[in-house]
Amino acid sequence: MQRTIRIQLQPDLETASVLSQTTEQYTLSFNAVCKYGWENDLANGVELHKATYYEHRAMTGLPSQLVCAARVKATEALKSAKALKKKGKKVGCPTSRRCPIRYDMRSYTVWFDRSELTILSLNGRVKLPFEIAEYYRQYLSWKNTSADLLQDRKGRWWLHVVMEIETPLASVSDEFVGVDLGIATPAVDSRGNKYGSDHWKGVEDRTFELRRRLQSKGTKSAKRHLRKVSGRQKRFRKDCDHVLSKRLARSVSSGATLVFEDLTNIRGRAKMRKAQRRRLHGWSFFQFQAFVTYKAEARGVNVGFVDPRYTSQKCSQCGHIERKNRPSQAEFRCKKCGFECHADDNAAINIREDFLKLRAAVNPPIALRSLDG
Repeated sequence: MQRTIRIQLQPDLETASVLSQTTEQYTLSFNAVCKYGWENDLANGVELHKATYYEHRAMTGLPSQLVCAARVKATEALKSAKALKKKGKKVGCPTSRRCPIRYDMRSYTVWFDRSELTILSLNGRVKLPFEIAEYYRQYLSWKNTSADLLQDRKGRWWLHVVMEIETPLASVSDEFVGVDLGIATPAVDSRGNKYGSDHWKGVEDRTFELRRRLQSKGTKSAKRHLRKVSGRQKRFRKDCDHVLSKRLARSVSSGATLVFEDLTNIRGRAKMRKAQRRRLHGWSFFQFQAFVTYKAEARGVNVGFVDPRYTSQKCSQCGHIERKNRPSQAEFRCKKCGFECHADDNAAINIREDFLKLRAAVNPPIALRSLDG
C-alpha cells in the first residue's frame, strides 16, 4: 500500500540555483534519451543505457545516479508512447520542458523528526529544511521509497515522497454494492443511495461560461485569467473526486466489494448530447478510480470492475436489453415486462449482478466459501 506525501522545501538562494541547474541538466538528459530512442525505434533500457550513458554523463555533469534515473524515466515514456502508437493513437517523441527529478533511496535521505533532508545535485549532496502539512504526518511511520523533486509555477520547491506499508489482507464478505457513475448524478449505488451535490454541476456550468467568454476575448489579460481559472477548475474537480470516493469507501463495511464499470475508452464509445459530452471529457475517470481504490484499500474494502456495455439498457428484473427501455436520461421503463425505476438505480443493480455472475463463473469455489463465511 502506497501514499505520496508532499514536502515543501525551503532552500536559500544559492541552493535554489543549484536545484534549478540540476533540473535543467536532468531535463536535457531525459529529452536526449527520448530523442535517441524515438529516432532509433528503441525502448529497451539496457540498450539505451549503453548508447547514451557516457555521453550524457560528460555532457550534463550530473552524478551517475541521476543520469541513470533520467534514462529510466525516458525509457518509461518511450514504452508508453510505443504502446499508444500500437493502439492506433497519434503520438510523437516524448519531451519535457522541466522534468521532475526522480530520486531513489541511494540519492536522497530524509529525517522527519528534525524536518531535514539531503538530496543529490550537480554539487553533490545538499541539505535542506522542509515543512510538511499536518495531514501527512499520519504516514510518517511508513517506509519512504522513491521521491520526485519539482518546482511549481510560483517558484516553490516540492519533494513528493512515496511512503509504503504492507497491504493488510482484506477479507471478502457477502456485501456487494454496484455503483453507477453518471453525468447528472455523480454516483448512485445498488441500494438506492445517491452521492454528490447539485452544487458541483452549478460550479462547472459557471466555470464553462467564464472560460468561453475569456477565450473569445483573447487579450493577454484574458489569457492570464484563463490560466488561473484552469488551475482552479482542476483543483475543484480533484476535490470533488476526493469527496465522492471517500463517501463511497465509507458507505460499506470492511470486507465489502464496491463494483464499478470499467470506463477505459468510454469517451470514444459514449454517444451523448453536447452539454453531456463537455462534462464527460472534463472528468478524469482514471483519477477517480485511483482515489476510490486507495481509500477502499485503507478500509479493507475491495474494488471490482465490470464491462459497461448495456448496463443502462438492460432491465434489472427480466434481463431484456433494448435502447428504448430508457426513454430519457432519468427514466427506465422495460418494454418487455413493464418494470419502471430511475435509470441510475437500474444500472447500479445491473453492475452488481454482472459482477456476481462474472465472479461465480471465474472462481465458484472461492465465491461459495466467501458467502458461507
